[in-house]
Amino acid sequence: MEYETLIYTNIGKNIKKYRLAKGLSQEKLSELLDANPKFIGHVERFERCISLKKLIQISEILDIDLGLLVKIN
Repeated sequence: MEYETLIYTNIGKNIKKYRLAKGLSQEKLSELLDANPKFIGHVERFERCISLKKLIQISEILDIDLGLLVKIN
């Protein structure tokens, strides 16, 4: 697997893990980001790349360290 793909795949998995732990739906997290309602689903399935700005916003919304979202498992 290409390294970039590995990173984005893990970001999607980590967003899903921490989003669920906070009890947020994909749609609610997208709403909090002021993004398209399907945005988080696309990111979690690596159908879209996420910007650093949005990644930082997600870490703030989920109240977790940014490093936890980019961590490769």
